[in-house]
Amino acid sequence: MNTWSTLRSFPLPIRLLVVNQFGVNVGFYLLLPYLAGYLADDVGLSAAVIGIVLGVRNLSQQGLFLLGGSAADRLGARGVIIAGCALRAVGFGLFALGTALPVLLAASILSGLAGALFNPAVRSYVAQAAADRRADAFALFTVFASAGALLGPLLGSALLLVDFRAAALTAAGLFAVLTVAQAVWLPATPATSAGATLWQDWRTGLADRRFLAFSVALAGMFALQTQLYLILPVQAEHVTGQPVAVAVLFVVSTVVTLTLQLPLTGWLQGHWRRGASITVGMAVMGAGFLLPLLRVGSSSPVLRLVPVLAAAVLLTLGVMIAQPFVLELIPAFAGPRLTGTYFGLFYLVSGVLAAGCTAAVGAAVGTATATGVPPAAWLLTAAVGVASAVAVSLLRLDGPRTPVPPRAPVGVS
Repeated sequence: MNTWSTLRSFPLPIRLLVVNQFGVNVGFYLLLPYLAGYLADDVGLSAAVIGIVLGVRNLSQQGLFLLGGSAADRLGARGVIIAGCALRAVGFGLFALGTALPVLLAASILSGLAGALFNPAVRSYVAQAAADRRADAFALFTVFASAGALLGPLLGSALLLVDFRAAALTAAGLFAVLTVAQAVWLPATPATSAGATLWQDWRTGLADRRFLAFSVALAGMFALQTQLYLILPVQAEHVTGQPVAVAVLFVVSTVVTLTLQLPLTGWLQGHWRRGASITVGMAVMGAGFLLPLLRVGSSSPVLRLVPVLAAAVLLTLGVMIAQPFVLELIPAFAGPRLTGTYFGLFYLVSGVLAAGCTAAVGAAVGTATATGVPPAAWLLTAAVGVASAVAVSLLRLDGPRTPVPPRAPVGVS
């Protein structure tokens, strides 16, 4: 079944949210990769202040995931998704309209808060609406998200030929369109959390030791995904001497996802259990980072790029194997009442741990010499993948505790 027929096989809410995720990633990557350069070259901010502006955005998103997930449970996912897209439109618009530091900080906070709202809410909505086809829905989600992440920077680089404000206003306009589209066509969802306080909801998640262990184990997935933007580009440019090699990494990774994600997920559902898929996926991700340790003794930049490119492909394959089943299992832990809360808690716990791991890898890269990324960085990332695979296998995710029976679909006549 190809991508379009798979998309058409889902009800309207899933189709709309999948297309929405494509638009979200186009808008995000249209602007964010170029923000630091704009703040330095056009606005004239110091590196320290730029770090504050970017850090505030990340903190306001990462730190508020739990709040966004709980809002989806208590207010209904639809309203939270719409509010998140509207805030992102305002935040990106502020980047275009002002250069004063308070305006830039406000733009960063609103942009981060927007992500904290709609990320867990969208996944909660998809988990409810997809019912027993959650893995397929999340695989489709990944395909469209990857396509948006590829198109966004290309569109952004074209708009930068005009100026940064043109890119920011385009991104803001795109989020405004998404806000209106969801307000008009996305069916309402009921609030699922009732009869308990917010703290009681959070305490339920925090007391779920098995779920917290699951979140900690899967922090490695996020930490390794980040390396597609950190050590792999650094090494690709080093071995080839050409910045275009970085673009090759992203294009190949996206093409692999677009062509293989759906058939691979379908095959895995028929042949492997979910826990095994996640375990193997994490192991494949980690193993890929050993390949750049192979030094190709050739004067050809193309041949020298092969180990790095192979590492990017294995990283992508590992994510494709594991991620749909990771997202499918979160509602199984949560049950019907706290799906959004559990998504928010998962992204909070795993994201914070992944940030610490990425910082450690970054410190190792900081010692890079004329030989490129040092072996310690590759060994560390490989060890993260192996450790995550072992941790997931010890959780025995295919045991009798999972899955919780899925909820009935929403928005389906």
